[in-house]
Amino acid sequence: MRKSDLVNNISEKTGIPKVDVLVTIESLLKEIKNNLSQGDNIYIRGFGSFITKKRAAKIGRNIKKNVAVHIPEHFIPAFKPSKEFVNEVKDNFKSN
Repeated sequence: MRKSDLVNNISEKTGIPKVDVLVTIESLLKEIKNNLSQGDNIYIRGFGSFITKKRAAKIGRNIKKNVAVHIPEHFIPAFKPSKEFVNEVKDNFKSN
């Protein structure tokens, strides 16, 4: 499912115009990105958590040049689903 499909589905189910749904989704995603880039985690009860994970520094290899490359410590975004969300997905696949 793409973002346009999501907008269409929400618009049909709620009766809200597609433009308003698109603006809302874009605002939500922008807010998640901004908060994660500032180091703030986002917790949505019953859905999951958007968090930043710390990756330790390590030595990588450039295979083409056969050279060791230092990869510094960095942070990456991650999503951790809630137990309710995980169980709902599991139950839906069991019934299929």
